[in-house]
Amino acid sequence: MWLDDIRFNDDGLVPAITQDAKSGKVLMLAWMNRESLQLTAEKGEVVYWSRSRQKLWHKGEESGHTQTVVELRFDCDEDVILLKVEQKGGIACHTGRESCFYRQLQDDEWIEVEAVIKDPSEIYR
Repeated sequence: MWLDDIRFNDDGLVPAITQDAKSGKVLMLAWMNRESLQLTAEKGEVVYWSRSRQKLWHKGEESGHTQTVVELRFDCDEDVILLKVEQKGGIACHTGRESCFYRQLQDDEWIEVEAVIKDPSEIYR
């Protein structure tokens, strides 16, 4: 089975980099276990493993900002997943931004370089 080729860490997890399929922009990094990876392949929508909540997390289950899988890849060391997705609503980050990587180091300070698209209080109720 294709899942047997993935080298999960000692916690049974593998990091997953999520990238916008059209622009190539990195949207987020999250974790997947065997079950979430299987569900992602079956559903065609991304399901992660939430380390903080210790449960499966169907991306967009609360916000509606689901991720449709365009491509699923893994790296040469077989220990990192790359998800190329179509991001519903253009928001991947729980802060209401397109990407979780919205801060940039400038002159020894972290500067927010991406605007909030939608206030999180309007997304999560």
